[in-house]
Amino acid sequence: MTVWVTGANGFIGRHLVRELGTQGHRVHGIGHGAIADPEKLRVGLVNWLNGEIDAANLTALAERSGLPSTIFHLAGGSSVGLSIAQPFEDFSRTVNSTARLVEWMRHSAPNCRLVVASSAAVYGVDHPRIIREEAEPRPLSPYGHHKLMMEQLCRSYAADFGLRTIVVRLFSVYGVSLRKQLLWDMCSRLRRGERELVLGGTGDEVRDWVEVRDVVRLLSNLARLPQHENFLVINGGSGSGTTVAQVADILTKSWGEQASVRFSGVVRPGDPFSLVADGAKVRALPFAWEIPLSRGIADYVHWFKGDIA
Repeated sequence: MTVWVTGANGFIGRHLVRELGTQGHRVHGIGHGAIADPEKLRVGLVNWLNGEIDAANLTALAERSGLPSTIFHLAGGSSVGLSIAQPFEDFSRTVNSTARLVEWMRHSAPNCRLVVASSAAVYGVDHPRIIREEAEPRPLSPYGHHKLMMEQLCRSYAADFGLRTIVVRLFSVYGVSLRKQLLWDMCSRLRRGERELVLGGTGDEVRDWVEVRDVVRLLSNLARLPQHENFLVINGGSGSGTTVAQVADILTKSWGEQASVRFSGVVRPGDPFSLVADGAKVRALPFAWEIPLSRGIADYVHWFKGDIA
């Protein structure tokens, strides 16, 4: 198949491009950042267009690659903190880019399937410990609100124009090459020689941690899913919750040198206390999460130390 990945130069995007390439697909990407030809070859991109997701650029990519059978839409804001600091920028990255994409698809690629990476941040607060897809969205941050607006746009185009769309609400994605968030911050401080780490929050916050290699397998599997309705929402989470304190303990032990961790008790604005998926829809695909948290964090530490290319 000819497939496109928006945001292919991002953390999940690069892993997804490799996964799709190993399956024999011709993969083309659009998004921000220069990618030299050797790197493009290494990642597995046939074509890369560095630019905004708009009609002109999408048409230009189609002229190079042909029309896609599937578009994986990963472009958009990726940080709660940045969305609070720069809400209009986050809106533009997430909502405007999606509006331009689905409108172009309506005119130019109406038979293309769309797989959209959303976020568990749309759920927000005051949910049971395990969150089903039918739960009422109550986002806490501009990031969560904008992801929900993106979903609503896709729902509208599916209902009104028949665009076949699957929205995947990803939970706490981590893995090799992620250069931000908790694991990156802890490893950076441990490498600097810090042996007493003070982290934000209480440590009791619960997240559904999913390794990026599993996530891209799920995304690629969804592109082959027989779709009996034009719009589907599915949780991209394992259904297993782990506290931040437990994750910090696993990482410090994987690092191999003694270190202590304590928590400031200061909770970051926009962060719900608990986000854990009801994973029944994923299991019914069928799909199995293969990488346990202990292995995923150990692999991350090895990569950070330079043991993984």
